[in-house]
Amino acid sequence: MRNSLAPMEAESLYQQAQQTIEEARMVLPGIQALFGFQLIAIFNNRFQDLTSYEQYLHFSSLLLVALAIALIMTPAAYHRIVERGTVSHFFVDLASRLIASAMIPLMLAIALEVLLLGGLILGKGWASLAVASTTLAVFGYSWFLYPLFKRNSKRL
Repeated sequence: MRNSLAPMEAESLYQQAQQTIEEARMVLPGIQALFGFQLIAIFNNRFQDLTSYEQYLHFSSLLLVALAIALIMTPAAYHRIVERGTVSHFFVDLASRLIASAMIPLMLAIALEVLLLGGLILGKGWASLAVASTTLAVFGYSWFLYPLFKRNSKRL
């Protein structure tokens, strides 16, 4: 763990590109696993026991995960087609934005699934909505608000 008072070193453009691709590689298997479990659920006999609202909720979550997969895989496709054998600042910036953007539909999808499961386990009341909202807030804070706060505090 890096000490916040320790001096930081600039990475080379190549190192930045490698780090960015490595970040996508770390997230992608989890997203793909979630997508697989979502697909399995649809073909489970109990899926038919869900109300149409619950089925649409699950389908919406599935679409959000598919969007996250598309966004997180775009940097590799872009690099393979457009910048093969080279690395640019544009690629690093694009890849970073796409990876961060992929986290938005992912956190929404997870919150929807928590809402759906919460409704089945806790009942379709405020408790399931509170748990799903808390889940969304934790992801939003951890993935976006805290990092943005830390980045902005370093600029001061």
